[in-house]
Amino acid sequence: MEVLTLALRAVGERANEDTLALLTEKLHREDRPYIIAVDFDGTLCENRWPEIGPENSELIAAVSLLREMGALIILWTCREEDDLEAALEWCRQRGLSFDAVNENCACIIELFEWNTRKVHADEYWDDRAVRIYWKGNE
Repeated sequence: MEVLTLALRAVGERANEDTLALLTEKLHREDRPYIIAVDFDGTLCENRWPEIGPENSELIAAVSLLREMGALIILWTCREEDDLEAALEWCRQRGLSFDAVNENCACIIELFEWNTRKVHADEYWDDRAVRIYWKGNE
């Protein structure tokens, strides 16, 4: 089960000790923290670009919980300059903070000994994502 599904269960009405235990197990890694890259428009809020749409409160709660549990969270968005600052302020007002914004977390740069151009995460949460399966990845 994906971390997103477990986190949504944990913040929803179906929360129980088993869900939290499984979530803790999924987030535990030997080499580095679990990393989630989360999109802004269409994910944390309804997509009303260039405006900011209504919040996705359930997902915001899930992101906050995961960060409290030790996951690193990257804001991964196409917004830049003033639009990015507006999004970050919107997130701050909702108690969201990030370990990185549109870049790798420090632990990834240290692990690979350079800053990869692609933002590295264990999960990418985006309203336009499609999961690709290949043999050995099922």
